[in-house]
Amino acid sequence: MNFVSNIFKGIALGAGSILPGISSGVLCVIFGIYEKLLNSFLYFFKDIRNNIKFLLPLIFGIGLGVFLFSNFLQFFFATFPIQTNSIFIGLILGTIPSLVKNLKLKKDTKHSSIFSCIPIFLICFLIGVLSVVLENILPTSTVSNISFIYLVFSGFLMSIGVVVPGVSSTIILMLLGVYSLYLNSISTLSFNILIPIGIGLILGSFVFMKLIKILLDKFHNITFSGIIGFSIGSLFIIFPSFNSVIEFLIIISCILLGYTISSLFEKK
Repeated sequence: MNFVSNIFKGIALGAGSILPGISSGVLCVIFGIYEKLLNSFLYFFKDIRNNIKFLLPLIFGIGLGVFLFSNFLQFFFATFPIQTNSIFIGLILGTIPSLVKNLKLKKDTKHSSIFSCIPIFLICFLIGVLSVVLENILPTSTVSNISFIYLVFSGFLMSIGVVVPGVSSTIILMLLGVYSLYLNSISTLSFNILIPIGIGLILGSFVFMKLIKILLDKFHNITFSGIIGFSIGSLFIIFPSFNSVIEFLIIISCILLGYTISSLFEKK
């Protein structure tokens, strides 16, 4: 049962990694696998058998999500943007209570007070909100004469958006001028582009996972406060605009639906 469940989680992670404004890290938080995923990657050889059982269906699902369901989800975001974005908002909001509870359960040796985490939360929240502005003003055009090394470098920086919840990989790729190229490469399976980006993504993921793991071990509350701040701040990226009371009611209804689904997962 866990194998099948992890495949579906991987599909969501893979599909979310190519959608504007969606953070794969936030989706990991939603599914409650963020810290376990860090440990499985970083300490793979300490428990190879169990780590393979956990990672294999996720990796398989990620591949399916990227190559099979990308167009499907793009269709829903394009055709039903209000409903789809609102459900994602509800899914994220549904995880916040459990994250806050986690803060109360695990205390740092040096920073045990929850109130000491508030400044970090506010800073990360503001960064998440700022990303809304960046995503709207950054061009999606592709830089010219892209080299193999530049693509590896782009994948390396892209991993920040994969590892850190609330940080969108889309914004990073837009800053580097490779967002359109990345999307076209996925749809056409251009491996001369995808392979170097993948190499950089793997290297960067290991580096930033290691950094996040250190922070979680030494400053769990403060680090998790930042994750919560990024997660809530990222909601503004996908919050849909509305032009009538009916559309506003649809947004509220879909948010409640997503929140209910997420809460049920948390209880399970």
